[in-house]
Amino acid sequence: MSGAVKILPHYTFSDWEQWEGQWELIEGIPYAMRPLPEPRHQKIATLLGSEFTVALKSCRQCSAYRPIDYRVADDTILQPDMLVVCDEITKKFLDFPPSLVVEILSPATALKDRHSKYSIYESQGIPYYLIISPDTEEVEVFKLNNGVYSLEQKGKNFSYPFNLGNCIIPIDFKEIW
Repeated sequence: MSGAVKILPHYTFSDWEQWEGQWELIEGIPYAMRPLPEPRHQKIATLLGSEFTVALKSCRQCSAYRPIDYRVADDTILQPDMLVVCDEITKKFLDFPPSLVVEILSPATALKDRHSKYSIYESQGIPYYLIISPDTEEVEVFKLNNGVYSLEQKGKNFSYPFNLGNCIIPIDFKEIW
């Protein structure tokens, strides 16, 4: 056995800005966002985005986005499948925590979405984290309570009222399948 230590490069936002294609950067480690998500994933994202866009018409301070760059730290830039932001974005990327984040699982991202991103979103104080599984057609709604996510609801055909500051918007998840 060799006693050699493997040294990985540690990339930052300034490196990331120079790259071609879609990349996420988590604690200095790059993750390619290729291949593109499967059609089922894209359909769910589109239908969910429509549900949020319609519901947010009564909540003018919030908007739904899919996807945009979210700069968490100099060495962490994420691209959630969808997010809701209740403040003005003044840069080419989001540099403050959104109100809600959605990740739609795929075989290539499930482990990262359930562990690395879960921890990052929780540590950033993002009030809601939704994990959607196209394979089981289930939505998991996690809500931040005292700095820790708790599973509020899990299932396929349910409606959930999201409290986004001054707005409470109900989302009917049976509409995304």
